[in-house]
Parts: sequence; structure tokens; C-alpha cells
Amino acid sequence: MKLLIIRHGESEGDILDVHEGRADFELTERGHCQADAMSEFVSQNYQLAKIYHSTLKRAKQTAEHLALKTQAPLIPDEKLMEFNNGLIAGLKHSVADEKYPRIDVPIHASVYEQESMLEFRYRAEYMLSKLLSENDDKNTIAVVSHGGMINQLYRAFLKLPVETEFLFLTGDTGIHEWLIKENSRIVLKANFMPHNI
Repeated sequence: MKLLIIRHGESEGDILDVHEGRADFELTERGHCQADAMSEFVSQNYQLAKIYHSTLKRAKQTAEHLALKTQAPLIPDEKLMEFNNGLIAGLKHSVADEKYPRIDVPIHASVYEQESMLEFRYRAEYMLSKLLSENDDKNTIAVVSHGGMINQLYRAFLKLPVETEFLFLTGDTGIHEWLIKENSRIVLKANFMPHNI
């Protein structure tokens, strides 16, 4: 099975310099152009069976571009949403830093009405298991999500510890191509953007 893990295009939250997370911003005009270009590239190079996507607007809109170009069915799933950042969602970074200073807590705990890191990782583990169990080994499946969730999916895919310090950067509409073959998990491409706008 091949998985294409794709970040959404540029959103209004990206240019407002706010903590996005669960704040539900739409794509910018540039974000729509990025999503369209990415979708054109994918349609010319892959045969998608399904497109799973986060239900937040920026990911949903990106996935809709992809569905239009590839004709693959859309499957919304709330578990693909970005980290639930609670009370800081939508706040400017400077305001959030003042009102809600960083507090280190164990991975099972949280502050400011956020989900815990353990809950966040669980969602990624759940989604990866779902993707692998619901789809044929010969299929190519796309997942349109968010930078934080893509990091968690990487950690689940590579079986890294919950508290790993590895980060996997993803630009707007960056594509990560993974292959599951027998007992092997292979990263073929990371943050691939031949369609960069």
C-alpha cells in the first residue's frame, strides 16, 4: 500500500500569525492555488483510491481540490484534525504567551483545555491502523491533514516513542510518500513539493 500524507495549503491563520490548531480558518487565495497545483501533480502521477481528510476547513478545502482532479472519494474523519490546543486556538502568539505560559506536564496530562500528547498520539495510531485495515494492499490512499498530525502519523508509522524529539517539517501542500510492503515501512519522499507556489 502506498500512502500520500499531505498538508493543507496556506490558510488565513498562517498569515495572521496566530496559534491555529483547532481554530477553523479557510484557505487563502494562495492556499487554493497551492492545493490546485498539488492536486494536478498527484492526478498525473498517482491513481488514488480514496482521500481521507481532516474536517477542519483548510484541510477539507485542500482535499476537495484533490478529489476534483482525481475523482477519488472523500472520507472526512475528525481524528485527522490538528492538535486540540484549547484556549490558545486563534490567539496571536504574543497574546497566548502572556495569558497561557508554557507549562511542562506529563504526557497523559494537559493544561488550558488542550488534549494531552498521549491523546494526540493515540489519534494518529488509530488513524494509521484504520488506513491499513480498511484498504487494499495494492491501493494508493491520500490523507490530507495538518503539520502536527502529520508529525504524529510519522511517529506512529516509524514506531517512534511518544516523547521522541524528532520533528518532520511539512510546507504548504507538502507531500510525504510512504510505502507499506510486507513487513517493511518505507519513506519514499518527505515534504515533496514539485508543485510549489
